[in-house]
Amino acid sequence: MSESARKIINDPVYGFITIDHPLLFDLLGQPCYQRLRRIHQMALAHLVYPGAVHTRFHHSLGAYHLMCLSLAELKGKGTPIDPPEEVGAKVAILLHDIGHGPFSHALERLLVESVPHETISRLLMESLNRQLDGRLETALRIFSSDYPKKFLHQLVSSQLDVDRMDYLSRDSFYTGVHEGVIGYDRILKMLTVHQGELMVEEKGIYSIEKFLVARRLMHWQVYLHKTVLSAENLLVKIILRARMLLRSGTPLQASPALLFFMGHSVTREDFGANPELLELFCKLDDYDLITAVKAWTDHPDPVLSLLCNWLVNRRLYRTELSFHPFGEERVSQLKKQWSEILGFGENEMEFFVFTGTASNHTYNSEDERILILFKDGQVRDISSLENALINNSLSNPIKKFYICYPK
Repeated sequence: MSESARKIINDPVYGFITIDHPLLFDLLGQPCYQRLRRIHQMALAHLVYPGAVHTRFHHSLGAYHLMCLSLAELKGKGTPIDPPEEVGAKVAILLHDIGHGPFSHALERLLVESVPHETISRLLMESLNRQLDGRLETALRIFSSDYPKKFLHQLVSSQLDVDRMDYLSRDSFYTGVHEGVIGYDRILKMLTVHQGELMVEEKGIYSIEKFLVARRLMHWQVYLHKTVLSAENLLVKIILRARMLLRSGTPLQASPALLFFMGHSVTREDFGANPELLELFCKLDDYDLITAVKAWTDHPDPVLSLLCNWLVNRRLYRTELSFHPFGEERVSQLKKQWSEILGFGENEMEFFVFTGTASNHTYNSEDERILILFKDGQVRDISSLENALINNSLSNPIKKFYICYPK
């Protein structure tokens, strides 16, 4: 490998990250990967936490770095991992988010209505695999959990994967919310492989509990913060109104990629049958939405222009959270009140007064479980341990109801 194919990237969270394989270096230069620089990791959370302007590019590099550390730790403990498998796992985590659309989870299944970002990530990896003469085959099998060594997929996607470890550490760093700080370095040191599965050594139990507590706190303090919900719902309502206008024949000023995906319902089969759709998707990023929203502030449709002006000038919905649903009488009262103030009819009020739910399941024992390996060889799910914090509270899902209306 030439010196030009080895790069060191200075990351504010971990320090120096090394790219030391030609395949990885080639992938970094792909347009579909560079596109991640233009997609916010935390959507519109920066309207609440001004520092949260990091991107999916930052996150994927950070997750890659933690994957490198994890593989080195496991190999040091005698876990057999050959060079192709090591590269495959690194590629899988580096590319795990390339299928995200603009503003990440905030617009999931909205611009591309029936296809989740994980499916688009796989389709893009398959496309890259064809371009690179099959060099991503191992990475694809690991990404899809179709590889004999299950623990490699678990490092990419599970309840204790390097994806979660990075976004908690990174989101905490950029928001300044210290409740999200985790001891990722100790967790990595406690990882082990037993009977082909990823597990945690007994002495790492408390670090895992801290990791799960951090997830719950970050969800309610940051990801599901009521003002973040307000901002992201405002963006969703803008897209829904714009799509309604576009599909009814009203002209809109926007990029060709944005106009196409708002004007068409695209399925997985469509992507498979028409490779050009993937190329068009890769031209879609946050910049398309930001530019369009600014242009629509002057659109002749009064609902769309008002919503866009509110977002551009950060005049967000007032949002209330409750453990109980909001009654129809309260919703109707608010719609009537704001219909008179804004001068819109009943049909338009769905864009200004509405309810929804926010939920978080910190640990799901029916999902990819977190297993603890004891010194005597016993293996137990972390939620089954006596006096374990996860057993008492964190395994129970929390659901909250919210109502949004103008200020």
